[in-house]
Amino acid sequence: MFNNKYSIKTAKFGMLLALSLSLSFLESILPPVPFLPPGAKLGLSNIVTMFAVINGGLPSGLLIAVLKSVFAGFTRGFSAFIISLCGGVLSIFTLRLMLFFKDRKLFGLAGVSVISAVFHNIGQLAGAFVLTGSIYVFGYLPSLILFGIIAGVITGAVLKAVMPALEKIM
Repeated sequence: MFNNKYSIKTAKFGMLLALSLSLSFLESILPPVPFLPPGAKLGLSNIVTMFAVINGGLPSGLLIAVLKSVFAGFTRGFSAFIISLCGGVLSIFTLRLMLFFKDRKLFGLAGVSVISAVFHNIGQLAGAFVLTGSIYVFGYLPSLILFGIIAGVITGAVLKAVMPALEKIM
């Protein structure tokens, strides 16, 4: 016999995962923006991942990050899988650590999002280093930190705006 509580929780997680994958796919088909580091994206799907960590804890956020990485692997190849996995996992652990040790109200969602985005970029560079074996990939670090700050502020603001609606349905 099915337990209604777990069925509902699974369905809600599935909706979050579908939303995250849809946003990730949408960003992957957008053309690159001139003057940004190669592969730089706003990270709209990370809005869903942050919501999952804040409301569902570390396991929910990690599962979404891992499944997003698998999706990236299927749609964009093995390198995208590794880079996405490294960035996503480091970002999730950083986000959870911030929420564990500090009240998120101290930084606000935008501040938490900025730090999470910067660590996502650092994780991606670590993944690129693993794939290439070249220390030179870290030459992108300054521009990715700057872009991570900008993207983190935007995604944090979007999360703050949609959080009440997401909390109502989740």
